[in-house]
Amino acid sequence: MKKIIILAMALISVSAFAQKGGIDAALLQEISKGYEGNASDKAIRNALNTTQVGVLARNAERSAMIDTHFSDCIKTVGITNQKSSGRCWLFTGLNVLRAAAIEKYDLGDFQFSQNYLFFYDQLEKANLFLQAIIDTRNLPIEDRKVDWLFAHPISDGGTFTGVADLVSKYGVVPAEVFPESLVANSTSAMRGQIANILRQDGLALRDAGKKADLQAMKTEMLKEVYRLLCLSYGVPPTEFEWTRRDAKDNEVSTKTYTPKEFYEEFVGYDLQNNYIMVMNDPSREYGKVYEIEYDRHTYDGHNWLYVNLPIERVKEMAIASIKGGDAMYFSCDVGKFLDRERGICDIDNYDYESLLGVKFTMDKKQRVLTHASGSSHAMTLIGVDLKDGVPQKWMVENSWGKSGYKGKIIMTDEWFDEYMFRLVFEKKYVPEDIQALLKQKPIMLPAWDPMFLGEE
Repeated sequence: MKKIIILAMALISVSAFAQKGGIDAALLQEISKGYEGNASDKAIRNALNTTQVGVLARNAERSAMIDTHFSDCIKTVGITNQKSSGRCWLFTGLNVLRAAAIEKYDLGDFQFSQNYLFFYDQLEKANLFLQAIIDTRNLPIEDRKVDWLFAHPISDGGTFTGVADLVSKYGVVPAEVFPESLVANSTSAMRGQIANILRQDGLALRDAGKKADLQAMKTEMLKEVYRLLCLSYGVPPTEFEWTRRDAKDNEVSTKTYTPKEFYEEFVGYDLQNNYIMVMNDPSREYGKVYEIEYDRHTYDGHNWLYVNLPIERVKEMAIASIKGGDAMYFSCDVGKFLDRERGICDIDNYDYESLLGVKFTMDKKQRVLTHASGSSHAMTLIGVDLKDGVPQKWMVENSWGKSGYKGKIIMTDEWFDEYMFRLVFEKKYVPEDIQALLKQKPIMLPAWDPMFLGEE
């Protein structure tokens, strides 16, 4: 009886405030029938009060370890770890380059310094923001472009295009020459401080008088940012001595390099023109080239530009690259149906429908359009398992240390279809008809487009 009285009082209260389109007493009474309170509902409620939904939804029928044999796999040495930072794009890009360098020079467990390039990434992004504020200072602050700039003054996410621009401009150094710092391993706190400094600098640039020397003001602002970066990450070397050793730790040579000289010797190819980024985004027309405004790392660099293709064409090139021994920059929505302990991405890993008694009906296109899915993490694609020429599963080298399957993640081909978004290929693996698409004038998309999700 007490329950009935309370419900009646609630209905009266709702009735008093409900408007057309709101929840009135009649609607509340109807939708309250959704919870039956039967034995099944009570059991699930009890479970959800003590155990995370992801644990409860784990599919016991898929608990066995997946077959780890791969018909084609690129050999890699060592596992990298981005730790608590959003630098997966940088680790992945440099992992692609280091795989080639290790193979060419028999280097053993060798790494390029992520910290070195990240220093310049943050400096360049600070300049990109400040210059963009100067460029848009005549627009009202409520303008969506200006609002977006102040909402995103600096980030630690990125894409392969940023890797190419930064490496081409600043070169590379070995990890031991410019090692990781505590701030590099946990970037969010200092990034937040620099972001707020940039925001107030941006306001100062907008408020400056017409006779103000905005470039001189920007230079002073960048001096402050540079100092903070040196305090956080160290002073980047302009020249260094390095001893090259082979995989057996035998000394090969000792030389003095600048970062660009080291790049020329150990990378050596044209990152700006040797690679093509492709996307599988069913929310947009295939066969078209798209560009994202302000999605770049340097003001004088390149926006993220990609060719949108059906998944079948993407797979053809991925298989060719793996068979050719060339690892690829790969990005996806890694958090979906990932079993982190086993290192497996499989759409059957979790059964939320049976647990919650609901149906999830959105396809890949609908997930993109509604922000339910997008590219969130970059890794290095190194393997495919083929059966009669048809891919069964894929393997990526991750940058989360030794977690997952020996520092790697195995993805079923069905998962690949649903949650893979970007791959970067050397041109030699890209058919002429796809290369010809790049002659199109790119379709410019705004910085706030749903597919602007810098990999972290």
